[in-house]
Amino acid sequence: MNLEQMRYIVVLAEELHFGRTARRLGLQQPTLSQQVRKLEDELGVSLFDRTTREVSITAAGESFVAEARRALHHVERAQLTARQTGRGDVGQLSLGFVGSAVPELIPRLLRRFRRVYPGVELQVRELPSARQVDELLAGRIDVGILHALNESEIQEGLTSQEIFRDVLVAALPRRHPLALASPLPTSKLAGEPFIMFPRRMGPSLHDRITSLTRAAGFEVQVSQEAGHMQTIIGLVAAEVGVSIVPRTMAALRQPGVEFRQLTPQPEPLPIQLVWRRGETSPVVRNFRTILTTDSSALRGRPDG
Repeated sequence: MNLEQMRYIVVLAEELHFGRTARRLGLQQPTLSQQVRKLEDELGVSLFDRTTREVSITAAGESFVAEARRALHHVERAQLTARQTGRGDVGQLSLGFVGSAVPELIPRLLRRFRRVYPGVELQVRELPSARQVDELLAGRIDVGILHALNESEIQEGLTSQEIFRDVLVAALPRRHPLALASPLPTSKLAGEPFIMFPRRMGPSLHDRITSLTRAAGFEVQVSQEAGHMQTIIGLVAAEVGVSIVPRTMAALRQPGVEFRQLTPQPEPLPIQLVWRRGETSPVVRNFRTILTTDSSALRGRPDG
C-alpha cells in the first residue's frame, strides 16, 4: 500500500466512476483498475462493488476512505510544515536586546518581521550587552541586539553586523539649571552626581561614556548605579542625579527629564546584531535579511 493508491481510492469514492476517476488523476483506466484491485487483494476485502452499469462503495470501502482521508491530510500537513520550517516561515526566534533599543529600534524591527513571518514565535528578552554574549554562546538566545563590542569583548564563535547608529546625549532633571542649555558642553557636567550602570553589564557603552567625560576634563562621580536604562531615566526624573544615555531614550518622553545634545558632539554609537558563527537556522537567516533589506530605514539619525 502506498499514498498514491490511497489517493486513487479516495477519488474513486467521490466519482464512483472509473473513467472519470482516471481522467481526474491523469491515468489510463486499466492502470487505475489494476491499482484498485491490487490494493483490494492486499487488504483481502472488496472496497467497491462493480457491475457493467455502476460502481458502489462497500462498507469496508467507506471505512478505508475515511481513514485514508485522515492519513492523506496528515501527510499534506507534514509536507507543508517541512517546507515552511525549511524556509523559516515557522519556528521560534529568541532575541536579546539592550534597553536603549526599546523605544525606537525594537518596535520597528519586530513589526517588520512579524508582518513578513507571522508564523514565527518570538521570545524577547531585555539583557545587557555582556549578558547577551554569554547567552548567545550558551545557545539560550539566537540573536542579540547590543552596543558595539570592543575588540576584547568579541568572542570566538560570534559574528556581528552594524544595524543602527545612535548618539550619546545628556539626561537632566527638568528643574536642573543645565537643562536650559542647548547644546550642552560636556564639561559643564563636571562635579554632577551621575547615575550609571555597572561596567560589567555593558563595558563598551560604559567606556564610551567615561571616555567622553575624560575628554571633557573630568571623571564621572557615580552617586547611584542602576541596571536598566529605563531605571536610570526614572532616577534622573526623581532628581537623584544626571546621566549620559543613548539618544533613543528620549523617545520614552519621561516626565521630569530633559535630554540635551552634547558639544562637542560625541562619535556615533553603533548598535550591532550579533549571532553565532555558522548558524544554520532559517529563522535566524530571515531575521538578518529583514534587518538588512533596507538599512537606511534602520539607521538612526544621531543629530535628529
